[in-house]
Amino acid sequence: MSPILQNLVEMTGHRDHLRLELSVLSTLQELPGTLDVRALEVFTHQGTQYVRPRTWREGGQWRSVSVEAGWDPRSIPLSQLPQLQHCVDTREHRAIATVEKARHRLWLPVWMQDKVTSCLEITQSRPFSAQKLGVITGIFHVYQNYQSLLDYSERDALTGLFNRKTFDEQFARQLDNGQAMPTRAESMDHERDHRAASCDGNARHWLGVVDIDHFKQVNDRFGHLYGDEVLILVANILRSSFRAQDRIFRFGGEEFVVLLRATTLENARLVFNRFRTTVENHVFPQVGRITVSLGFVGTGTGAPVEILGQADQALYYAKENGRNRVCYYDDLIASGALAAKVSNEDVELF
Repeated sequence: MSPILQNLVEMTGHRDHLRLELSVLSTLQELPGTLDVRALEVFTHQGTQYVRPRTWREGGQWRSVSVEAGWDPRSIPLSQLPQLQHCVDTREHRAIATVEKARHRLWLPVWMQDKVTSCLEITQSRPFSAQKLGVITGIFHVYQNYQSLLDYSERDALTGLFNRKTFDEQFARQLDNGQAMPTRAESMDHERDHRAASCDGNARHWLGVVDIDHFKQVNDRFGHLYGDEVLILVANILRSSFRAQDRIFRFGGEEFVVLLRATTLENARLVFNRFRTTVENHVFPQVGRITVSLGFVGTGTGAPVEILGQADQALYYAKENGRNRVCYYDDLIASGALAAKVSNEDVELF
């Protein structure tokens, strides 16, 4: 088997976006004449498009960052790469430029859901021949098609949010690693006042469970088509209410989960309540007004099922005590409204 075919077999064996990206970069790096390859993040910040290195080779090792790192000083405006800027603006498949003597560069934008999210950058010492471009383009198309399949398998078909399976995998990985999960950037428009909190010594990760109040009545009264529209619109409000580094999942039915990253308890309360208020004030077609209830908890300690169970307890307390409210698990325990469960491995002692 040729090295390229062997690399393609390895590349399509991955079930993780980051590992897939590393694999395609390794494949391109091994092509004759290649000097350097990188994956660039393409994102929007305060209305301006930027690019920054996301995965690159340094000192013989592959290095990677994710959007959780916040603003990266290596970010540059996309306008400083005019060939790539033109390629993105005109939706072309590739851009080529001679950046300096004996250094020729090829950019291949990655389009996901009608939006450029990243770009592969290949640099070599000679101009790109038609044959070399054909090989690189073939590898890139395999990579992009497989990446789309991975993305599709990770998302809920109705809302486009991440699904329960993805949550189980990513949340368990986060707790195992004791750090933020590697994820793909969607936007950085909503950094807002949370960016400062991410540097706060009291910043933590939070898990919130959201449930639409009286959703069964919506389906019974207006039909499932309008019920589905409510789910889609709530998903859109969730996207606009949280930052790019926060992750949003649909668990099924009318339940959603938010992983809120690196912020203080004060900000967690603020953003969760701001989301609740936004839903309350939104007018849904035909249906009118709806509300949501939310329970949240810190993710610092405990097994995934335990943390999720605590957030669920806070959610159901909210629903049983007036609805349209946000409840924090630790507050409920401290006030005596809930009794703590003592976990003993797989057995819960009440």
